[in-house]
Amino acid sequence: MAASLRNNRDFRLLWMSGLFAVLGTQMTALALPLLVLRETGSAVQAGAIGTVSVTAVLITMLPGGVMADRVERRRLMRLCDLGSFCVVGALVVAVWMGHVPLPLVLLVAGAGAVIGSLYGPAAFGLMRSVVPPEDMGTATARLQARTSTARLVGPMIGGALFGLHPVLPFLAEAVGLLLSTICVALVRTRSRSRTRAGSAFSKAELTAGLSFLWRLPYLRTVLLVFGLGMNFAFGALTFTALTVFSGGGRSGLGGGTVVTFISVGALTGALLAPRLRPERRTWALIAATCWLCVASALAIAWIKVPLFAGLLCAACMCLSTVASIGFLSTLLAVTPGDRVGRVQSAAGFLSSLVQPFGPLAGGALLTAFGSRTTFGAIAGVLAVSAAVVTFAPSARPGPEVVAAADALGASKRSGASKRSEPSGPPEPSGPSAPSDSSAPSDSSADEVLAHGIPEDSAGTPEDRTGAGGPRP
Repeated sequence: MAASLRNNRDFRLLWMSGLFAVLGTQMTALALPLLVLRETGSAVQAGAIGTVSVTAVLITMLPGGVMADRVERRRLMRLCDLGSFCVVGALVVAVWMGHVPLPLVLLVAGAGAVIGSLYGPAAFGLMRSVVPPEDMGTATARLQARTSTARLVGPMIGGALFGLHPVLPFLAEAVGLLLSTICVALVRTRSRSRTRAGSAFSKAELTAGLSFLWRLPYLRTVLLVFGLGMNFAFGALTFTALTVFSGGGRSGLGGGTVVTFISVGALTGALLAPRLRPERRTWALIAATCWLCVASALAIAWIKVPLFAGLLCAACMCLSTVASIGFLSTLLAVTPGDRVGRVQSAAGFLSSLVQPFGPLAGGALLTAFGSRTTFGAIAGVLAVSAAVVTFAPSARPGPEVVAAADALGASKRSGASKRSEPSGPPEPSGPSAPSDSSAPSDSSADEVLAHGIPEDSAGTPEDRTGAGGPRP
C-alpha cells in the first residue's frame, strides 16, 4: 500500500499541496495575535482574532460542503488557494509598510476561515477520486501525519520568523499558498458530482449532510457523544492542564510541555494507524479513548507533574487519532459520492460546535473551585460519554459498517495480491476518472464502497454505518 501511494502522482501532489498550505497557516496562527499585540497592546483585540475565525467557520462550514458537491473540486481548491494568497499578500504589504489596521487583520482571519470551509470538503472529495479504496486508510493516516507535523513545528517556525521581522511568517505563508496552488494545478484527476437542479443554498442542500448522519443511529450517537461531548471535555482538560502547569501564566515551561506532548501524540497516532487497520475496530478504539481520558483526568487531579500530565494527554491524543482515522476512511467509503462534501462538513460542524466552550468552562471551574475539583468534574463528563459509547446499543456498528470494513480489507488484500503478481498488468497510479461516476459492482461490499448507503434505505431504524468519531 505504501508503494502504491508513492506511485500515485496525484496523491503526492495533494499531500504536498496540503503541507505547504497547513504549514503556512500554522506559522501565522501564532504570528497573527502577536502582530495585534505588537500594534495595539490589547489582549482583547488579539483574542478577537480567534472569535472571528471560529464564528466564520461555524457559519460557513455547511455551505462550504454544498459548494464542494456542486463545483468541480480541483477548480474550487485552486480558487481557494488563490483567494488566500491575495488576502495574505495584502497583509504582507501592510506589515511591510508599517501600518496594520485591525479591520484588515480580522478580514484576513475571517477570510482564511471561510476559504478553509470550502477547501476542506473539496479536498476530501477529490481524494476519494484520487485514492483507490484499498489505500484509503493509509492515505488518511498520511494526511493526518502531515497535519500533525505542521501543527508541531509551524508555530515554532512562525514565532522564530516573527522575532526576526514581523513580515516574515506572513511572507512564508504567501509563498506556501503559491506552491500549494501550483501542486493542485498539476493534479490530473477531476472530481465533479452529478449536477442537481434547484438552489445551491436551499434548506435541503444545507442540511443534506446532517440529515444523512442523523438518520443513521450509529453515526448520530457517536458524533453527538464522541464529537460534541468528548471535544468539549477534552478541550476543557487540556486548557486546565495548560493553565495549572504554567503557574497561571507565570511560566510557559510546564504548559508548553503539555502542548508539545499532545502534538507528539497526534503525530504518533497518525504514524501507527496504517499498521493497526483502525477501520476494523473503531468502536473499540473509541471506547478505549473515552475511558483512558477519564483515567487521565483523575490521575492529573492527584499527580500534578507536567511531564506525567503530558504523557497521559499524549496517550489520549494518540489513541483518539487512530480512532478518527478509522472513522474518516470508513465514512469516505460509505458516503454517497455526490454527498461527500456535505457529509464531511456536517461531521466537522457537529464536532466543532461546542469545542470553543471547553476552555471557557475549564477556566470558569478552575477559578471557582480549584484544580482538583475541576479535573474531577471533567472526568465526570468524560465518564458519561464513555458509558454511552460503551453500553448504548446505537453506539455499536451495524451490518453496513461491518460490510464496508470487510470490503476495505478485501480491497487491500486484492490490491496487494495484484501488486505481487509479476505477470499481471502494472498497478495504476490512481483512478483516471472520478469515483463518483464509477459503474456499480455486482458485489454488495463493492457497492457499499463505491456508492455508499443507498438513499432509500438510509432512514430505516436498523441502519448502522460509520466507524467512530472525530479526534477530540
